[in-house]
Amino acid sequence: MRREIVRQLWVFTILLLVAINLCCNLVHGEPQVPCYFVFGDSISDTGNNNGLLTLARVNYPPYGIDFPRGPTGRFSNGRNLVDVIAELLGFSHYIPPFATARGRKILEGVNYASGAAGIRDESGRNQLIRISFNQQLLNHQITINRIESLMRNNHPSAVQYLGKCIYTVGIGSNDYINNYFMPRLYSTSRKYTPDQYAGVLIQEFSEQLRRLYKTGARKIALFGIGAIGSTPFEVAMCGGTNISSLLCSAKINNAVQLFNEGLKSLVTDLNTNLIDAKFTFIDYFGIGLSSAAASVGSVVSDAPCCEAETETGLCVPLSTPCQNRTQYSFWDAFHPTEISNVVVGRRAYKATLPTDAVPYDISHLAQV
Repeated sequence: MRREIVRQLWVFTILLLVAINLCCNLVHGEPQVPCYFVFGDSISDTGNNNGLLTLARVNYPPYGIDFPRGPTGRFSNGRNLVDVIAELLGFSHYIPPFATARGRKILEGVNYASGAAGIRDESGRNQLIRISFNQQLLNHQITINRIESLMRNNHPSAVQYLGKCIYTVGIGSNDYINNYFMPRLYSTSRKYTPDQYAGVLIQEFSEQLRRLYKTGARKIALFGIGAIGSTPFEVAMCGGTNISSLLCSAKINNAVQLFNEGLKSLVTDLNTNLIDAKFTFIDYFGIGLSSAAASVGSVVSDAPCCEAETETGLCVPLSTPCQNRTQYSFWDAFHPTEISNVVVGRRAYKATLPTDAVPYDISHLAQV
């Protein structure tokens, strides 16, 4: 009897050590790609706006209430979209913002995203200082120069290295929210129909992405624009939930879908005409809608979790947010909660529906 107990204890110990070893390998295993570079707006910003004179800055409570380091400049209660993707790619830490990224850490990637940034330089001007996509590309060149320096100025090695990395670009919302649909401050809605404006944006975006490609980027995931007409802020601006306001929200969503359709075509064009290019489209709009439909009745999607300021849509500083944060789609009047970011991030990484990612999701992009 005693011998059997000893044997069982020994088996249990071995199994426990194996489990611990597997756990450690998962935690400390190599990432699927050597580095991850992030471009975009507030959905992806991890602190680049903290030191800027801008209205698009959130390094204060209650932002970060569920994030280990508290308020960091992420526009959420916890992790944002690119944090989730970094985890799924196997990185042991989150990708640092360009504002603070230093030393050899840049070899694992840099985040250039900036709240209120747009494809067009003037987009978000009403929010004061922000880092446009054009400026983010210039900042990336600074990083590349630093990487080459770390590689003893070996340019071919640096280019080869960068070609193995994952790049995500999630931008365009502010070209609508803080430009086209703000006619008091911008003239674009008087110059262009929604279809024409989508074409103008796609054309400029195409040129910018070709510049990124020329720096050595090859594996690039492009996030479409979400249903921004359905955010609590835009619904309120449209007048609530009556018929006219619903038509107003639909008008905004229809406009961004024109952009998204153009972006899908752009991905095909870039993959066809650029050697070794591996662009892919992530359907942020569709993922958000299908997730919302699946959670009807169990998730609050028409109100923010925190008390939001009327003018900016951001959380009132030091205000007390809702307690049941996993049951809210929106953290403030514009931005998703951590749980919403997790849903989108997981489906971007590993598609649930064939339309989630075209031609491939991020997990496959890392392997090609």
